This record gives sequence, structure tokens and C-alpha cells, in this order.
Amino acid sequence: MKKIGVLTSGGDAPGMNAAIRGVVRAAIGRGAAVVGYVHGYEGIICDETTPLYFHSVGGIIDRGGTILRTARSETFKTYEGRKKAIEVLNSGGVEGLVIIGGDGSLTGALKLHEEFDFPVMGVPGSIDNDIAATDFSIGFDTAVVCAMQAIDRVRDTAYSHERVFVIEVMGRHNGFIALEAGLSGGAEAVIIPEVSSSLMEICEQMKSAAERGKKSSIIIVAEGAGNAKDIAEFIQKKTNFETRYLVLGHMQRGGSPTAFDRVLALRLGATAANRLLNGFRGEMVGVEGTRLVSHPLSYVLSSSREIDPEKLLLVQTMA
Repeated sequence: MKKIGVLTSGGDAPGMNAAIRGVVRAAIGRGAAVVGYVHGYEGIICDETTPLYFHSVGGIIDRGGTILRTARSETFKTYEGRKKAIEVLNSGGVEGLVIIGGDGSLTGALKLHEEFDFPVMGVPGSIDNDIAATDFSIGFDTAVVCAMQAIDRVRDTAYSHERVFVIEVMGRHNGFIALEAGLSGGAEAVIIPEVSSSLMEICEQMKSAAERGKKSSIIIVAEGAGNAKDIAEFIQKKTNFETRYLVLGHMQRGGSPTAFDRVLALRLGATAANRLLNGFRGEMVGVEGTRLVSHPLSYVLSSSREIDPEKLLLVQTMA
């Protein structure tokens, strides 16, 4: 291949810029030209491009968000839209494409591969860490650290005022962020979509803890498992403990990526570019333990990541 493209799609994740850097510098090192598509798949359809050179990705490894920006494309969801995208790619001399994003973005990549036999390589970029066939996706560690730091700060206030705090973190369909942040932040309870939780049991546990002298508590809830405001009001009504709530929201997506996410993104980006240039296609690169791996997109998208039940049990034990 003499020319490949790269794009970021779907929700932004800290570390996407490092992944772009990995793709660009690995490809250029192999003698290939790289073009970036701005605004994801919509950028392909509209032929919104920017050439990427060695210096183009200098000084971006520590930046959050994505220099290529991102968007969702309703047009690309149609066969006609994808056909238009292929026509643009072919007319631009682009022979392969690296897609950095979550499930929706990887689904789009698989469509291009299956419908048009176009060479694609996926890179998992999602703070939710819900992508199968990889232990970590880009941005997850940064999101967890952000949530953990918020828990640490709130705990100081909770202790000082002898209050209960309910902190809502991102996770519409899963509780990976909630569970990791809850464990690392010493939360008394973690509420996630995958496992039903009894608020009455949580209230009784807090009452028992108060009888033993505990004056404050932190409850972590994934956004898909309940509303922090409603949960806080329920707890205060049933326990008479002064209860406050905090919704962290999109701040978990922003900010400078952690060292872990930077290195992970560089490795995955470079590996994706190298595999594409080596003739592989229709795959997603990932990491298992410390080992880089690659799996067919069809396998990745037909599988799911499951919450580790031992970590849930550990939350209860530590509480």
C-alpha cells in the first residue's frame, strides 16, 4: 500500500491523538502516505481530508480529544452512504483505512470490509471499555482516574460534614468505569446495570456501619443503573443521613490521557498501521495482558465483555 487513511469516530476518548500518532509515524516509516478524515465517516463521504505528515502529529500525545474531530453519520448507516464513501476513498487513492472508535465505529469498518472488500483495521477507542477481544480500550484508564480523583475529593467533604455522597459516572450499558473507580476510591457500594442492586440493603448496610462509628459513605452508580439524584433522595428518606449527589458526566472523556492510555494507544495505532501495510484486513487490534493481539472484526462484534464478579465481591468485602 502506498496510501492509507485514518479517522476517529463516535465518542471521543483520551488517547485517540496518541493512536493517530502511532498510525501516522508507523506508516510513514514504512514509506506510506497518510491522510486523515475529519469528522469520522461523514468526513469520508464529504471528502473532508487533511494530509498527515511526521510533523503533523508532533506534540499531540498529551492532548485529549481528537485532532481529527469526530461525529456520527446517519448517511454512512445506509448502503448508499457507504458506497459513496468507498468511491471517495478510491478516487483519493486510499488503499486501506484505520478506524479508531467504539462498537458503532467498528461496525462501520466491518461493513466496508464485508460489502466492498475494502482493507480496514480497527483500533478500540472507548472510555467504556466494553469492546470484546481486548483487555483495555483507549481512554478507559483516563476515565477511571478522573472518576477516582473526584471520589477522593468528595470523600474529604463527606467525612468533614458526615454525609453520604452518591456519585454518578459514565456507563450507559455497563459498569466497568463504576466498578474500577469504586474499588480504587474505596466506595461503600457500586451500582451497575449488569447486576440488580437493592437500595434498601445498601441503606441497611450504611445504618449498620453508622452504628459501628462510620460517619460518611460514598456510593458509585453507573448512569445506566439509575439516577444519582433519585438514589440520593431515596437514601436520605430511608436513613435520615444527609445525602448529596454529584454527576461527573462528560468530564470523564476529556483531559490529558494517562501514561497507560498514551502507551496503549501508541502501540495499538502502530500495530494497526503495520498489519494493514502487511496485507491484513477486517481485524481489530487489541491487548491481552501485555501481549498485542488481533482478531477478526466479525468475532469482536459478535462477542461481549463481562464484568468480573470477583471485583464486585471485593467491593462488598472492602465495604
